[in-house]
Amino acid sequence: MTSPSMPTPSWGSPLVRAPQSGAPTIVHLTAEYSPYARSGGLAEAVMGLANVQVRDGANVVVFVPLYRTVRDHAPDLAPLGRPITVSLGFRSEEVRFFREVHAPKGPKVVFVDIPAAFARGGLYGEGGRDYADNARRFALYSRAVLDAIPRLIAGPVLVHAHDWHASLALMYMRSYADLRERFADTPTVLTVHNGGYQGHFPASQLNDCGIPPELFTFRHVEWYGLINFLKAGLTHADMVVTVSPNHATELRTADGGFGLQEVFQWLGNRFTGIVNGIDQTVWNPATDDQITANYSADDPSNKSRCKSALQRSFGLPQRKRTPLFGFTGRMVTQKGLDLVLKSHLVWNLDAQFVFMGAGEAKYERALTALARARPQHVGVQLDFTDRLEHRLMAGADLFLMPSQYEPCGLTQLRAQRYGALPIGRQVGGIADTVEDDATGFLFDEFDAQALDHAISRALARFHDPMAWAPRMKTAMRRDFGWERSAERYAEVYRRAANIARTR
Repeated sequence: MTSPSMPTPSWGSPLVRAPQSGAPTIVHLTAEYSPYARSGGLAEAVMGLANVQVRDGANVVVFVPLYRTVRDHAPDLAPLGRPITVSLGFRSEEVRFFREVHAPKGPKVVFVDIPAAFARGGLYGEGGRDYADNARRFALYSRAVLDAIPRLIAGPVLVHAHDWHASLALMYMRSYADLRERFADTPTVLTVHNGGYQGHFPASQLNDCGIPPELFTFRHVEWYGLINFLKAGLTHADMVVTVSPNHATELRTADGGFGLQEVFQWLGNRFTGIVNGIDQTVWNPATDDQITANYSADDPSNKSRCKSALQRSFGLPQRKRTPLFGFTGRMVTQKGLDLVLKSHLVWNLDAQFVFMGAGEAKYERALTALARARPQHVGVQLDFTDRLEHRLMAGADLFLMPSQYEPCGLTQLRAQRYGALPIGRQVGGIADTVEDDATGFLFDEFDAQALDHAISRALARFHDPMAWAPRMKTAMRRDFGWERSAERYAEVYRRAANIARTR
């Protein structure tokens, strides 16, 4: 992992120095970061935001656990400073910090090495089961980062935590006497990428996580007798963001708040929604080197070549005018696969459907059975690859997103850029980014008949070239870059700084 001739450095030289402007270094705490560790949209969302912040002139440091997967993308790592000891409860762990020897331009990525916690086969679990010690794993990560920040970064910082995995860092900053003093003026922001995942653990793990017993109340970290990591972050952050305005509204409701709606309501104007973006230099069919042929809104003719290639990849007949529906994502209940499997049209329509992703075994089995029953119409790939995702976007005519809920969603952003119009439920970020009967087709009820009605509306347009072409071109010209979202985050940071100054 490290060069044998490379000595372990002292902590004498900070990784980042404050600019003359006095602007704080933005510090992202995240359990996933593309390409090093990825299980869903979190990794790409944090990477996209961090990259555009660097392009805008900010100092940005990202702290990520050193999983085994990191070494697949960064085999040569160099140590940063000496090991430190992190104590939580009655146990201590040695923690080291690393950077890539030949780090790419952009944010400075620091890998937090806690072998007992992260040198494993999975990010959160294996064999369909979560690791039993996930609470302590991510508590150690969060605490270790706070000890590393003053050693690696000179000058003021803003701490931006993402999802439940990093939420305890915000609680530690406001609860431990030494950290309260060290980070007294430090603004904090928490982004909730998926409120359905909160980090629930038994109260017996309070000590292992270093949570002061006096914080185990309904006002801080307690949730129906359990520890709730996300709640700990929500109740200690200066500002809270979720990943679309519509989802911010949903989280304040009993139906959409996942049991934390009262906390989101309590936050008041300290809680807002900002739509995620995508890297439009990567997701651009005019320049994408991972697809069969390039095309654009001005000349989409090569999209038919991409469709033929996708049909070949999934073993389907190459039929140019047969509508081709795509689906890519985690195969879990949230993504609405129950509706797909109950859909009359999916089982009977003279159309083609391609599914890519992995997840719950029941959905993998059901989709595989569907493909066996309709081999000329359905293809399934359970092994996700980035290249195939690009080819799927380029080759599909339509994209299925019948999500039960969707905080933001990146799939519908990419699909529109590639002229594959989404068919999605009018929830969360889908409602914020897809215009019904203009760049996609929306439906309301979480019901297979409602999905079928939306599919029928979409096919009526698809089979009328004079109606389909302008809708496809409009979708392809949508601007989903991170630049606008980064501007809104900058305003959130300013508000967080004002709160920190008056705390």
